[in-house]
Amino acid sequence: MIRLTLICALLACSITTALAGSTAASSASTAAGGTSASSKTTSPDDKLVLQARDDAASFVASDGRIRGAQLEAALRLLRERNAGARRASDMQLAQAILAL
Repeated sequence: MIRLTLICALLACSITTALAGSTAASSASTAAGGTSASSKTTSPDDKLVLQARDDAASFVASDGRIRGAQLEAALRLLRERNAGARRASDMQLAQAILAL
């Protein structure tokens, strides 16, 4: 759950940053969030999202043309658990997964 929360926080930061036009705030929050989550244990949901990193990398690198099963499962989970993720594009969520 901690990594799921971190993804949602990263996503919220990236959406806010895109609207505000400031990338410095996003970088600072990402760095701070990543540090605190690294010392915690991982839930099954977190593991599902982490396992989707390779698929997320393929998705981002192919500009959305390659969609793996693990990425699809992670996107579905994120959207079920967080309202902010429901408003985000698949690309934004894939990039947030890669930022973990």
